[in-house]
Amino acid sequence: MVGMVRKLLIALTLTAFLNSFSATDSFAGLFCKSSDIASRYGFRKEYIKAGQFTLLTYQKFKSPSDGIRIYIEGDGRAWNTRTRLSDDPTPSEPVALELASADSSDAVFYIARPGQFSETGSPDCEAAYWSEKRFAPEVVESFDKAIDILKEISSARRVELVGYSGGGAIAVLVAARRSDIASIRTVAGNLDPKSACDFHKVSRLDGSMDPLRVADKLSGIPQRHFSGQKDKVIPSFIAISFAERTGDVSHKRVTEVAGASHNKGWRENWPELLLIPPQ
Repeated sequence: MVGMVRKLLIALTLTAFLNSFSATDSFAGLFCKSSDIASRYGFRKEYIKAGQFTLLTYQKFKSPSDGIRIYIEGDGRAWNTRTRLSDDPTPSEPVALELASADSSDAVFYIARPGQFSETGSPDCEAAYWSEKRFAPEVVESFDKAIDILKEISSARRVELVGYSGGGAIAVLVAARRSDIASIRTVAGNLDPKSACDFHKVSRLDGSMDPLRVADKLSGIPQRHFSGQKDKVIPSFIAISFAERTGDVSHKRVTEVAGASHNKGWRENWPELLLIPPQ
């Protein structure tokens, strides 16, 4: 009985962090949607093997670049219902890809999360990696290696990270491992998963690393954490909690965006939001 209750609570936690997704959506349809977005804005697709996972990337750069900006996708569709785990975490609304498409910089890259947009049409990793282990050490290591590969491809020396939702947690955790991160931006970032779970009165994510534990290591990296004024999934206090751990007691690194929810109101505002410098 205790085990069943625990599973239900985990499901409730993860459901709270999903993008909306229709049960009738197909993998092929979602992949076409992402490919259409990418091709319209000059991205090319490439799968890269990075550590334990093979990750989808979209890449846009014409020549070697000193600095690159990398967008990390959110958690996607982890659960079909509150009690049934999804067979495929591919997001119906790839918000991070939409943000990347609105970025006019010379060298822009996008990385999907493990299990999303699989090359074979079905996830090539355990379902735990889009549920309770979504921020596991091996996931963070995979992104760390993926960034090395993208740097080599582009001959870059510096990296700017942009993470959406759970991708914000990945961005922070990866940045704590590296010495080449020029800036961190998060959008509706789940930067304090424990507090987010407590807010929703659900159990915490087992097997995942906690971004708050590395916050102090990042105090010297320029950051900007965007929160949606109407976001009921990751409220603004989550970004504030993380900012305080980095030493930003006045919350100057946190920007609340009027009218934005968890997955709405970001792409259309992104070119303007990019002009707000990380601090």
